[in-house]
Amino acid sequence: MGDDPRTEWTEFFDREAAAYDDHEFTKNTLAEVDFLVDVLGLQRGMAVLDVGCGTGRHAVELARRGYRVTGVDVSSGMLAEARRRADHEGVVVRWIESDAQRFSASDEFDAVICLCEGACGLLGSVDDPIGQPQAIIENAAQAMKVGARCVFTVLNAFALIRKYDRADVEEGLFDPVALTERSECRVPGAGSERPLRERGFVPTELVLLFALAGVEISDIWGGTAGSWGRRPIDLDEIEIMLVGTRRPGPLELPHPIFV
Repeated sequence: MGDDPRTEWTEFFDREAAAYDDHEFTKNTLAEVDFLVDVLGLQRGMAVLDVGCGTGRHAVELARRGYRVTGVDVSSGMLAEARRRADHEGVVVRWIESDAQRFSASDEFDAVICLCEGACGLLGSVDDPIGQPQAIIENAAQAMKVGARCVFTVLNAFALIRKYDRADVEEGLFDPVALTERSECRVPGAGSERPLRERGFVPTELVLLFALAGVEISDIWGGTAGSWGRRPIDLDEIEIMLVGTRRPGPLELPHPIFV
């Protein structure tokens, strides 16, 4: 983990912010928030933390429905768009500019969301592929009340493994040890057009990382934006979804979800 919280991804999202909501995967906000309210068991007035909130599409909609929402993002550009969205909708959201690896909540929350690869696995050039997600998960867990629930979506390692071959590994496009890919996305306008690194995950390691943080994973589903549901993972889809509950202290393994 580097000392500077700004990474290549910070620059990427600062530049991408104004056009981010033009992407097709951002067009299902209402249905996605319906799903989150159901899965998280939210009741009006509950406090929700949105880690890697981006332009605030989930955070603002949750606030519009009567939840007390805090949105955290490392990109000032994305947060500027989020503030404009909140102002337009006439809702109040507390926005915090912070790297999710270093964020320490001053309050406890009834639910935490981290969606659309909002933080976990978006690696800077010096970020450790285990330490980065571990820090984010631990920080999120510390922000959760005991009994609070969370929903995370992360990049699906199965799809990466099926996508790349030996030649790609030799070329440095995919690291099968760290489960990282050198993304085709590059930082626009950054001179040398620096490539980005993303980290994929498999369910067993995710259950372990969350258990170490005191979060019991109850469900693992396909989590690609625009196709959420209580359904098995498609091996070729972009994202995995996890649903978990904060327990008091680290959990013992093996985890019952695999029994």
